[in-house]
Amino acid sequence: MYLSRLTLARDPSVAALNALLDPDEKGAGADAHHRLIWSAFAGDPLAPRDFLWRAEGRGSFLVQSPEPPVGGPFFDPPEVRELAPDLRRGDQVSFLLRANATKDLRGEKRRRVDVVMNLLHDVPKAERQIRRMALAQQAAGEWMAGQAARAGFCADHLEVQDYSTLTLPGHRSRRRGAPRFGILDLTGRITVTDPQVFLAKLAQGFGRAKGFGCGLMLIRRV
Repeated sequence: MYLSRLTLARDPSVAALNALLDPDEKGAGADAHHRLIWSAFAGDPLAPRDFLWRAEGRGSFLVQSPEPPVGGPFFDPPEVRELAPDLRRGDQVSFLLRANATKDLRGEKRRRVDVVMNLLHDVPKAERQIRRMALAQQAAGEWMAGQAARAGFCADHLEVQDYSTLTLPGHRSRRRGAPRFGILDLTGRITVTDPQVFLAKLAQGFGRAKGFGCGLMLIRRV
């Protein structure tokens, strides 16, 4: 695996396209970045997406991939380093994760819901803004515990830095209108319980909406 930093080229011809490549509006930005990062892995147009990424702001992106990005005309030469964590059972690492956290609700019809939106649903509208972050912390804790049970780690500490929602312009869901999903920015500390399982999940990413900048967990030894 490789961890790379991609930065929009400072060339005037690219800077002239900044409004298209890196728009200020969040939904438009996620959509543009989704397409932009694909350009750094030009090759087989039918190849599945096998990379994870996150926007760092100001035209900078972190990308995790099994092969180094090729860069392309929109980026400065990529800064690339090999990613090969040597983890043992019991090792502690701090983490940073931007996640679209969902769960399946079972009933007459099985449906997938955003974990925070699901908790907010039964809260009176007048109280939602006040209770938003507390419910985001609760939902994130429950979701992270489920991830930990399946991915070879124990969540020791978790903090929600932010919770926001994103609507993607130009896309249409099967139900109605443009798709909208929640984004949790999480930080904290975990203990590795099964290094092999954890590293495999680290490569796959956590949660959904990976094509739109979610799922990449950055880790650092404590």
